[in-house]
Amino acid sequence: MRSEHDPTAPSSDPVLAFYDQLAAQYHLIYGDWRGRAVPHQGAVLDAVLRAALGPGPFAVLDCACGIGTQAIGLALLGHRVHATDLSPRAVARAAQEAASFGVALTVGVADFRSLIDDVPGSFDVVLAADNAVAHLLTDDDLGRAARSMRAKLRSGGVLILGIRDYDQLVRERPRVTPPVVMESAEGRRIVFQVWDWAADGRSYRLELFILTREGERWATRSYTSHLRALPRSDLERALRSAGFRELRWHEPGETQQHQPLITARTP
Repeated sequence: MRSEHDPTAPSSDPVLAFYDQLAAQYHLIYGDWRGRAVPHQGAVLDAVLRAALGPGPFAVLDCACGIGTQAIGLALLGHRVHATDLSPRAVARAAQEAASFGVALTVGVADFRSLIDDVPGSFDVVLAADNAVAHLLTDDDLGRAARSMRAKLRSGGVLILGIRDYDQLVRERPRVTPPVVMESAEGRRIVFQVWDWAADGRSYRLELFILTREGERWATRSYTSHLRALPRSDLERALRSAGFRELRWHEPGETQQHQPLITARTP
C-alpha cells in the first residue's frame, strides 16, 4: 500500500488548504456524484425552498459550494445560482462541472464570513450545505457568518444550512465512520473518516481517507481538518442574534437528505 498526501495549498488558512487539496478528488466520496448526488441534492433542496417560498424559480447564493454538488443540482431545476466558496480550486472545478452539465451559473471566491464585501446583490435563498458551518470554531466566527448570510438575503428570504447531528454525535463520540466500498468507471475505492475528539467533546480532528485501487496496489490519500461539534442550540442562538426568525429543523427522514437541515427567514 502506498500512502501520500496531496500537495499542500499555499495558504495559512487550514480550511482553505483542506478544500483546495480535496477539490480534485471530492467527487470520490460519493458512489455516483454526477448521476446520483447532484440531481438528488438539487431535488431535496428545491423541495425545501419551494415549500418555504412558493413555486420559484429563485435567486440562490450557495456560499459554500465546493465543487458544485448543490449549486449545479439547483441550477438544473431552473434556479438562478451564484456559487461561491473559500477555495479557489473548488470554485474553478464547480465552474467546469457546471459547463459539463450544460447549466449556467456564476461563481466567485468568497469567505462566507465576509459576503457583505465579497458578493454583490441580494438573493431569495442563501445556502451552506454539507456541514460547512462546523468549520467555524468560535462563537465570534459563527456570529460573523450568520450576519454575513443575513445581509445577502432579501426581506422574506430563506437561509438553508446543512449540518451533522452533533447533539447525538457528542453523546456517542464515534472514532471512525464505517468504510464504504464503491465501484465506478474510475475503479474501486474505499472511503472512511477517523475522528479524534477533544477532551471536552466540543471539537474534533477529522481525517478523511480515500483509498483507490491502482493495479495490484492501493493508493491512500488523506485530508485533515478541525471541526466544531456545533450543538443545535448554539446555531439557533447565532441565527436569532443575526436577525433570523422562524427557525425550523428538517430531519433526514423528512427530506431524504443525508444531514439535518435548518431553515430560517428574514423579516
